[in-house]
Formats: sequence, structure tokens, C-alpha cells
Amino acid sequence: MNLLEQQLHYPLGDALPDFGTTLEVAPGVKWIRMTLPFALNHINLWLLRDALDGPEGKVQGWTVVDCCITRDEAKAQWEQIFATQLGGLPILRVIVTHMHPDHIGLAHWLCERWNAPLWISATDYHTARIGSKSTMGFGGEGTARFFASHGLLDPESIEKIRGRTSYYPGMVPDVPPRFSRLMDGRTVRIGGHAWRCISGYGHAPEHIALYCDELEVLISGDMVLPRISTNVAVYEVEPEADSLKLFLDSIDKFRALPVGTLTLPSHGKPFRGLHTRIDQLHDHHRDRLAEVLEACTAGPGSAADMLPVLFKRPLDLHQTTFAMGESIAHLHALWFAGHLRRTLHPDGVYRFAPP
Repeated sequence: MNLLEQQLHYPLGDALPDFGTTLEVAPGVKWIRMTLPFALNHINLWLLRDALDGPEGKVQGWTVVDCCITRDEAKAQWEQIFATQLGGLPILRVIVTHMHPDHIGLAHWLCERWNAPLWISATDYHTARIGSKSTMGFGGEGTARFFASHGLLDPESIEKIRGRTSYYPGMVPDVPPRFSRLMDGRTVRIGGHAWRCISGYGHAPEHIALYCDELEVLISGDMVLPRISTNVAVYEVEPEADSLKLFLDSIDKFRALPVGTLTLPSHGKPFRGLHTRIDQLHDHHRDRLAEVLEACTAGPGSAADMLPVLFKRPLDLHQTTFAMGESIAHLHALWFAGHLRRTLHPDGVYRFAPP
């Protein structure tokens, strides 16, 4: 546990739900943990006890929050959940916090299997629909050109990125044909409790976190994670986004929640200390921005030049694509704030330097 983590409180200690099982973290709220084939090797999903109106009265069952990627291993883990953790009750509704593959990948399968509706923000729903049918924004020629314009010129890396034409649809092969819209401020009744939607930006187009005042529980999705900082990135579909400012403004919305809020993140363990973690994330990005500004003051720098400034460890290709987006986001934050000037150099690369 690092020093920042020591400032947080983990009420369940080191307890983790075994794969294919659940662990209750609050009344009517169960924690599921599923494997991912990445360096970030797991995702947390949530089961909420629920009851919805049916033709013959209330139907008892469960609402699922997030789904995991489309993968046989994830389906097998879900089948174990269905067989042993639902008490013979059905899945009534599938809520997805945002459109990234580990969150929406199996939504089509879950919704079809249980004849359950999908609930998600409109922006992320339509972005996922586009991503599952094309390569826009998730790999291929457009991404390769965009990263090259920000200094990633290594031919092998560029060729591999150019070849990732099935990256998103490989994990999200389909998206349900209909959805119910989640949006900031909307209240969703789940199991007799009111859950309020809190929108977030910078990590996904329109991320939705859920907060229950009665339980003092926040399902934070990827907006607030206890151990790692959320990936905040700029990609070619919105090439001049100010994603980092959007993200930092978004997490400040959680400051209005009670100090004792139990935060349920998509990665890592449930924790208390939400306000402390928000401060830590602001401090982290303030320090990274200072390092980037110092590096660009020493000489005009591209996003690729900033990778060793922002990331002190070796990066594989999968990590490099996320790191490039994050590097651009930090440069853009300084650019839009007036601390750096962006110039397109004769070699076709954007570099940043003080005005």
C-alpha cells in the first residue's frame, strides 16, 4: 500500500469476492470481481437488489451495474453468478456507467439473456454503437495519424496502431438496440432506494456515477479510483478537447457528498475517504502539469516527448495508446490555460512551448 492509499480507509480490509461469487458491501448491494486480460487485471461490477412493476405486480430481482468485456471467461463467471448468487431471481435491468469495453462489452449478452433493458447516458450509448461497428476513435488509420501528429513516429508502433482495426468491436461486438437514458440529476429507484445520477467528463463522453443518499454509497465507476489515477485522454474524434479540465471539474461535483460516503470504484477496493482522494487526484495532476510545463520551457515538446516525463515505467503498446492520449490532455490543459503555445512544425508534429 502506498502513502496515498494509507490516507484512505478500506472497511472490508483485504477481503475480495472470489471470481464467480459476490460479497455484500451495503444492504442490497453486492460486489462482483471479474478478470481482465490487461495489466489492469480486474473490474468491479455491482448487483443491486431491485423490484420493478410488472403486469401482475412487483417483480423481484436484481439490477446489474457494468458488465465486463465480451469474453468466454467473463461469460462463464457470469453463469456462476446466475447459478449461485441471485437467489433464483432474474436480472431486471442493466446499468452501464460508460462506453469503455470493460463496462459495456457484455451488455448485449446480458440484456438479451434476461430480456432486460439497458440504462446508459445517450452520449455513451451512441458512441458505443459507432465503436462496435467501425474503428473510429479506437484504432486504425485515424488514430495512427493523430498520434503521429503528436510525435509518436516510431514506425513499428504506428504500424501496430494502424492495424488495430478491430480493437473496440473485438471486445464490444454489439450494443443493445434500445436504451433508457441516464443523465445528470436523474433519480433512479432501485430496490426502494433513490440513486442519483452524477455525470462526469474527460474519461468518457458522458460517464454516469450513481449515489444513494439513504445508504451513503457512491458507485463511482472510473471517475474516482483509490489506487490509480483515472485515464484522462484526448483522441482524434475530438482532437482539441480540454479533457483534463473536464475531468477535474467533474470530480469536484463529488465534494458535495458526505464525508463518510462509501465509494465503490470500478477498479480497486471499496473505500472511505472520497474527499481526500479528490484532493489527491488534484495534487497528482497539478504536479504532472508542473513537470510538463518545465519540460516544455526547456524546449518545445510533443506529447510523445512528454511520455517519459509523465510515466516513469516502460510502456507496452496498449499502455502507450492510453499514455499518448493522457499526455495530449496535459499539454492541452496548459495550452487552453494560456501557459503554453501550440505550433505545428514543418515535420507535421504539434509541439508546445511557452508563449
